[in-house]
Amino acid sequence: MKQPILIQFGEAVRTLRKAQGLSQEQLSFKANLHRTYIGMIERAEKNITLINMEKIANALNVGIIELLKKY
Repeated sequence: MKQPILIQFGEAVRTLRKAQGLSQEQLSFKANLHRTYIGMIERAEKNITLINMEKIANALNVGIIELLKKY
């Protein structure tokens, strides 16, 4: 069973990424992470580290707290 916090985080990443018109590949490039990793995060398949959470937040130009909001 997927953990609710991972689902919530993944949905936030997807929502913000799409709102900015970014593909998973573009976001992965900006965050210096692999494209498949971004997909796994969005599908709540990975338990993300704080370091990678910060990379994604920076790439999306938001604070980490924004990625913990429900969308």
